[in-house]
Amino acid sequence: MQRIINLYTGLFLLLALAVGCNEDPMLTVLRNVSFTEPPISSADQIVLNADNATDQALTLTWAPVDYYIEAPVTYSVQFAAVGDTSNWGNSVTVLAGDDILTKSFTQEELNTISQQLEFEADVASPLVIRVKSYVDRDAFSAPVVVQLTPYKLFTGFASLWVPGEYQGWDPATASRIASPEDNGVYEGYINIPEGGESNQFKFTAQPAWEPMAYGDGGDGVLIEANFAGGNFVAPSAGYYYLTADLNEMTYTVTQTNWGILGDATPGGWDTDTQLTFDPAENVWKVTAELNNAGSFKFRANNAWTLDFGVDAEGNIQYANHPVFGYNPDLSNLTVPESGTYTITLDLSEPGVYSYSLVKN
Repeated sequence: MQRIINLYTGLFLLLALAVGCNEDPMLTVLRNVSFTEPPISSADQIVLNADNATDQALTLTWAPVDYYIEAPVTYSVQFAAVGDTSNWGNSVTVLAGDDILTKSFTQEELNTISQQLEFEADVASPLVIRVKSYVDRDAFSAPVVVQLTPYKLFTGFASLWVPGEYQGWDPATASRIASPEDNGVYEGYINIPEGGESNQFKFTAQPAWEPMAYGDGGDGVLIEANFAGGNFVAPSAGYYYLTADLNEMTYTVTQTNWGILGDATPGGWDTDTQLTFDPAENVWKVTAELNNAGSFKFRANNAWTLDFGVDAEGNIQYANHPVFGYNPDLSNLTVPESGTYTITLDLSEPGVYSYSLVKN
């Protein structure tokens, strides 16, 4: 009996295999998944402003992508510089969410993205934007381009604002001086252009007149001077170095003209090569022949009272300073190779001064 059962079982299996062999195999085709149109941008030109950091600056909307399955579609927004769109290798990606078809960005968020992409502050640059979708694979929209002008990031250092006639007496938009050590001693630079009637200014402890403003008490004394009286007066138009010591309640106002000096420069260690102030870019510049066999420093007013060297990381720091004294740990600046260079000194951001050497 067992042999009969085994025989029938074998015949059944053979029959099943025969039937299976006669069926055609099923071909699975991966359907095309794509965006039907580019995302829609709420603006094509955006000028960011630090005073409006929390305001909405940009909203993107897009149509859904059909993946032909019941599953949530994850969307992200990607940003890139115009020269990096061949592979988007240095793009910034921001998650929008599952089945989300719109994403808004504040001025501060866009400014942070612009910094990650190394956009230049206060210069309009093309920002390329696309949307990415994902379920089992990525799909990308066609890009859109927005002209974006970022602002220079506030350092976060304790600051005093310097409203004055030179900028319309508006603390919110005034230049700042800062205290990187947060020790009550503030310093920085302002440019007072030609054409002012009085060249007066004050310090405020906030980007507004209240609750505290400081003014001139005479003979270098700093006083609390809210609203009336006590204005500082610059003797003429020019580029001024300011200090304010809230511990001793003293201040200084020093006009500066900057140059370079050293055996890498045309004048050697005897004659300063003068820089020229560019008010449009708020920097000092000169084009000069530099020799990589030597070195140089930046200094003000053809003297060793106020000058810059570089630290171990290559950042410029005060080598001589009337308040902070002498820093023996700094080195001179050097040149990678001899040639003609455009040298730029940027003193516009208090506590984060910088320079550049561009070979022509």
